[in-house]
Amino acid sequence: MPTKALGACALALLVPILAACGESSGRGGDDASVRVVATTTQLGDLARAVGGERAAVKQILPRNADPHGYEPRPSDIRALEGADVVLRSGGDLDEFLSDLIESAGATGDTVNILSSVRTLSREHEEEHDRRSEGSTEKDPHWWQDPRNAETAVKAIRDALAEADPDGRAMYVRTTEAYLAKVRRLDMAVARCIGKLPRSARKLVTTHDALGYYADRYGLEVIGAVIPSLSTRAQPSSKDITKLVDLIRDEKVKAIFPESSINPKLERAISRESGATVGGALWADTLGPEGSGGETYLDSIASNTEAIVEGLSGGRMSCTPRA
Repeated sequence: MPTKALGACALALLVPILAACGESSGRGGDDASVRVVATTTQLGDLARAVGGERAAVKQILPRNADPHGYEPRPSDIRALEGADVVLRSGGDLDEFLSDLIESAGATGDTVNILSSVRTLSREHEEEHDRRSEGSTEKDPHWWQDPRNAETAVKAIRDALAEADPDGRAMYVRTTEAYLAKVRRLDMAVARCIGKLPRSARKLVTTHDALGYYADRYGLEVIGAVIPSLSTRAQPSSKDITKLVDLIRDEKVKAIFPESSINPKLERAISRESGATVGGALWADTLGPEGSGGETYLDSIASNTEAIVEGLSGGRMSCTPRA
């Protein structure tokens, strides 16, 4: 953990801090039956969908912020101290969590969603791993494939039901209702991407965050401005030159920036390669109210709309609905 973060954690044990971090649910309040801490914006949204009125959900990572460089705050420790269930996205997006749990002495059940996805969704995980062959890292962006979101929602349902047995029937109902929306969205996205000619289904993004999406819907990942699963990496001039050449050679129509990252590199590559800069994607985070990416379902629909418009050169539009 960074020195600054350790100092903040120590401070939390000595003095009360009034400023909060992340986001709390507006549903379950002080009388909630189960207290949940979710690390990422996507997990917070899924937990609120399943937990309904019975769950008070505290989300650590703020909206529209790059999670790869997040430094924990004292309020995160306080939230973990009272948590019945801790939802961990997995991979390097929330690797800070272990130190926080130790500092808080948290005893709530911790569910690693990436591990659940890889265990329960083996067939399409193996498909994704084949595309990523040669990488020693496990792609943490599991939610970009709605089938993985289904697995995550079921894992959340089971964790909440174990912590709050009286709410089991409600968690089953909310899960089934939400899964129906996810499945409708999945089919709608497939129809939208299916409108694109196969030769146009070539994806370039800020960093390698949409591999699961590409695998699910038949897109080819040509490259990324930051050639890494994490935005903490830095592209070299050689990387940029190689990407520009690839975009030209593959006749890629658009480069897609990410909502939480300054798009200046994408603009420079656009000028050099001739590809346009497409609409910003919700890659690592959800957005604030009114942004079009405020929920998990909204983010996948918004990304699809931007991708279809960008890769068709503005000739096609398609907005999938859950």
